[in-house]
Amino acid sequence: MNNISSPGPLGGARKEHDPANWNPDSWRKFPVLQQATYPDPEALEKTLHELSELPPLVTSWEILSLREQIAEAQAGKRFLLQGGDCAESFQECNSSVITNRLKVLLQMSLALVHGLQMPVVRIGRFAGQYAKPRSSDTETRDGVTLPSFRGDLVNAVEFTEEARTPDPQRLIRAHSLSAMTMNFVRSLVDGGFADVHHTEYWNLSWVKHSPLADEFHKLTESLSQSLRFMETITGREIGRLRRVDFFTSHEALHLHYEQAQTRQVPRQWGWFNLGTHFPWIGMRTADLDGAHVEYFRGIRNPLGIKVGPGMTGDWLAQLLETLNPERDAGRIVLIHRMGEDKIEERLPGLINAVHETGSPVLWISDPMHGNTESTRDGTKTRRFWKILREMELAFEIHLDNNSRLGGVHLELTGEDVTECTGGARDLSDEDLKRAYKSTVDPRLNYEQSLEIAMFIVRKHAQNT
Repeated sequence: MNNISSPGPLGGARKEHDPANWNPDSWRKFPVLQQATYPDPEALEKTLHELSELPPLVTSWEILSLREQIAEAQAGKRFLLQGGDCAESFQECNSSVITNRLKVLLQMSLALVHGLQMPVVRIGRFAGQYAKPRSSDTETRDGVTLPSFRGDLVNAVEFTEEARTPDPQRLIRAHSLSAMTMNFVRSLVDGGFADVHHTEYWNLSWVKHSPLADEFHKLTESLSQSLRFMETITGREIGRLRRVDFFTSHEALHLHYEQAQTRQVPRQWGWFNLGTHFPWIGMRTADLDGAHVEYFRGIRNPLGIKVGPGMTGDWLAQLLETLNPERDAGRIVLIHRMGEDKIEERLPGLINAVHETGSPVLWISDPMHGNTESTRDGTKTRRFWKILREMELAFEIHLDNNSRLGGVHLELTGEDVTECTGGARDLSDEDLKRAYKSTVDPRLNYEQSLEIAMFIVRKHAQNT
């Protein structure tokens, strides 16, 4: 999250690009999925009005800057790293969790910058990732049926009627905690926390003698020596390495919440979702005639689209036509999440379908969601070897189909969790019991996340 002082070349007064017959609440005329049912609609509308009057979380010029960086990534000049929690919780909005998450993303991005020899676009799955889609509207335990847990934005995880009843005041609390998260991240970044000269700030206290930590420290020491050499011969410090841009993202699932933060701003045409820099739309809500696609087509933010094995070439082509009819660069990021057992069958046809549209996109890999499974005792997990395998196949498939994999989308944490098996410590199903903290999906821990970054560097080197 940066302090950019001007709108940049993507600003201006291109009124002709305003979508026809669209306004922030036009989605309400369309079939809508994955929405909570509030017992008091009047209380919901009152809360939404209050939310619409609160200060925005991001600015239009930050959003436009991200679009420029994504356009550069589409041109092969940047790599996109998107990572964070599967679903944020109100309880974990604290300095330790936020700092550790930031440390992991900084370490991963530095490894990528050093290995890929190109800038990295850093996008956190935080400051708003408080809602999650559900397979069913209800959950039944021991003969008792209650509303499903839809994330802290909507209700609480405890299986009681009071906890599971959707509460509109949670929308205000989510906005407040998102603002606190972003303010803390901005303060850290602007205060020098992201300074490449001082990567010792990025060490996680629980990581003692990890082989990957040692490898990362060797990398940073090599980089530090190069920096000192350059600064010695030029006689000045390399200021650009003292801070970095961080952007926020979340799945724009709860449309009432998104609408309340959709606004017009001075000296810019169109509408912006000022609750996040980078909203994305999931496979469950990507119906062409659905409310989510209708909402997304009207905002100027760059958009992510999750692409699963059920996506067809025609469906994807129509989504691109609906969401980016002018074929603007920097607008669309396609996040494929196939599973290692389906990616070879499904991805090539989708790549070719996008080629035929002529629409500029950035392809990135989400190797997490297609590889979720359960252990014998019903614990959700992901096998690290499957995550790596899907990443490897993604690189190869794009290369074979005259395309480019330009980023990665990961669910990760800086906490000492054991939720995905395998990795540097070769976690087993039994290890999951030690520190399984997620209430939704399993996340990569520090070592597994850094291993992914180093794998990407090695794979990129093989392909160039």
